Amino acid sequence: MLRVGPGRELGRPSQAAAVARDGDTVEIDAGVYEGDAATWWADDLTLRGAGGRARLRAAGAAAEDRDIWVIRGGHAVVEAIEFSGARARRTGNGAGIRQEGAGLAIRDCRFHDNQNGVLLGGGPDSETVIEDCEFAHNGAGDGQSHNIYIVAVRRFVLRGCHVHHARGGHQVKSRARETVIEANRIVDEATGASSYAIDLPDGGVAHVVGNVVQKGRRAQHRRLVAFGAEGLRHPAHALHVVSNTLVSERRWGTVFVEVFSPDVPVRLVNNIVAGRGRLLRGGRGVLLHNLVSRRPGFVDAAAHDYRLRPDSPALGAGVDPGADLRPRFEYVHPQGRRPRTPAGALDLGALSHRGAGPS
Repeated sequence: MLRVGPGRELGRPSQAAAVARDGDTVEIDAGVYEGDAATWWADDLTLRGAGGRARLRAAGAAAEDRDIWVIRGGHAVVEAIEFSGARARRTGNGAGIRQEGAGLAIRDCRFHDNQNGVLLGGGPDSETVIEDCEFAHNGAGDGQSHNIYIVAVRRFVLRGCHVHHARGGHQVKSRARETVIEANRIVDEATGASSYAIDLPDGGVAHVVGNVVQKGRRAQHRRLVAFGAEGLRHPAHALHVVSNTLVSERRWGTVFVEVFSPDVPVRLVNNIVAGRGRLLRGGRGVLLHNLVSRRPGFVDAAAHDYRLRPDSPALGAGVDPGADLRPRFEYVHPQGRRPRTPAGALDLGALSHRGAGPS
């Protein structure tokens, strides 16, 4: 166990990175660490805040001239840490965390005001999991940097996260061979100006289940979910969009799901679709039990509260999509999730009426 904090032998995270060995746990005392950046080389590290979140503010510091943390070791876990202010002067894509090693789990962390919230890879054998985190106001404004950018992994899971107000780029961009986006809140609200909410540019097999996804009036692009926009580059391709609440406030219409190949199988089941636009363009679609309505019975759409009122036509209107597509969780604000265990017929959308607590 390595302990980091003011008054300790290791006062800053970068000092721990220089001496950490395979399998170490590094606990970083809660507080602000300004102007510190690090590259982590050891495998099987657990890096976590202790007594609250450790807040890392780049303030001009950059590991390898780009990022706050570069994780080169495999199978790392990062918990209860906040990353802000990453800037890469030459490339414009500095990230809170850049992943190079295979396998990474990030939990209960916050990423804000970086050029990329995270820029994660690890190669064809890597699985990357992000759970119960917040990503806010990341992006350099150039359209090439994003709240979340997954570059090259076998499997990517995003679960229970609040992803909002990307600056010019996408909220979530994943090039993974398999992508699971489950029980998140991915939104512009009134002031956000993101591009796509979810971009899956290389295709693959994707499960988008139980999410609140909203495009605001200032959004820069009409697509909410895009699949295969840069070509189909994986061995298998399928898109499952199930039990989501999809909302657009754009005045000139939205393509809620666009698939850039006529041959990709697409399943859209049990979704609520609110706003002007087209539900699906492209792909070989199977559409079942979707409520397409400008008035689906939200508690307060103007305040971006998408829980269902007792008189909503979405209540009990769902069909069983099958065990592998049934929503297991629902998002809980401000970040996190809880099990979704519906009694009786399944409600449409991401938030069940019986289980929904405060927005």
